[in-house]
Amino acid sequence: MASRPDTDDYLSLFLDDVPLMDVRAPVEFARGSFPNAENAPLMNDEERHRVGICYKEKGQDKAIELGHQLVSGDIKAQRIEAWKHFVARHPGGYLFCFRGGLRSRLTQQWIHEAGIDYPLVKGGYKALRRFLIDSLEARIESSEFRILSGRTGTGKTRVLKQLPNPVDLEGLANHRGSSFGRQVTAQPSQIDFENRLAVAMLKAHHLIGGSVYLEDESRLVGRCALPESLRARMAESPLMVLEQPLEERITIIREDYVEGMVADYVNRDGAEAGWLNFRDYLLSALDRIRKRLGGERHQQLRSLMEQALAEQQADGRTEAHNAWIQALLQDYYDPMYDYQLSRKEGRILVRGGPDAILDWARAGFVA
Repeated sequence: MASRPDTDDYLSLFLDDVPLMDVRAPVEFARGSFPNAENAPLMNDEERHRVGICYKEKGQDKAIELGHQLVSGDIKAQRIEAWKHFVARHPGGYLFCFRGGLRSRLTQQWIHEAGIDYPLVKGGYKALRRFLIDSLEARIESSEFRILSGRTGTGKTRVLKQLPNPVDLEGLANHRGSSFGRQVTAQPSQIDFENRLAVAMLKAHHLIGGSVYLEDESRLVGRCALPESLRARMAESPLMVLEQPLEERITIIREDYVEGMVADYVNRDGAEAGWLNFRDYLLSALDRIRKRLGGERHQQLRSLMEQALAEQQADGRTEAHNAWIQALLQDYYDPMYDYQLSRKEGRILVRGGPDAILDWARAGFVA
């Protein structure tokens, strides 16, 4: 089989979800990589650190020599095995290092010596990251956005995912965007979030086309910050306002933040530890907005929440959570949202339940 050439077709790599082998050190990977990348480092963090010092003090040749000393024998064999395993799973992939230079060339050479030809990404991480930064700004500037808004608990994310061309900011940030929005798995780094967002926007433009639908978000989704240019475009884009009866909103909140979260924690941590971690998640989320609630109202809600948790732990029933959910919606979230919406009245395209929103959007998409 003919060997595949190295590539600088960055767009195809992201649109086609081509698997990428990131041979940078774990610390570099943790700072940020790409949605379709796996870390299979040439050097671990300590080895990279030592080679870096050597490079500064004695130059490139000595640094390369030290690198070969550090990654040799059994260590070298283990690294090659990891690369061969990646190649076996992803025969159509590519490898990259920081700039597409020494580390990726050496990896490529060692894989070749093991009998496998595997191409690399020209320019490496730096070129891929620059491509995504530039592409994201271009898409933000030229795209037509429609913003799905609505009171807390209306199920905006559920509806968003059914719209013609959605980009799920909360999904990309792995956070639901409120004090209670934390998920059981960690959020991505800021760089990872930006890279995910850029890829999602590229797909929305090249694979689907038309207006891009986003959920109304503040500047921060958990700890992930939206690009300022995107926030500015969202602030001037037309709105679709999702409306739901209070009873339905209470049910949605209970399903997402109580029943769904306890299942996720138990699945991750086991029954006993999972329950304790879920309980801590719920109570600490309420405690985070204590100042904004005021001491007395916070204490009332906390008492209701503790009673509901005790009942849930005793017999698994979750209906008692309705009391604090309803109070929090009516007394805290709704007044805040209604004030914000009052300043956006001129931008509203459509308002109504899920079917009304979806019918309106799909009619516009077909037209």
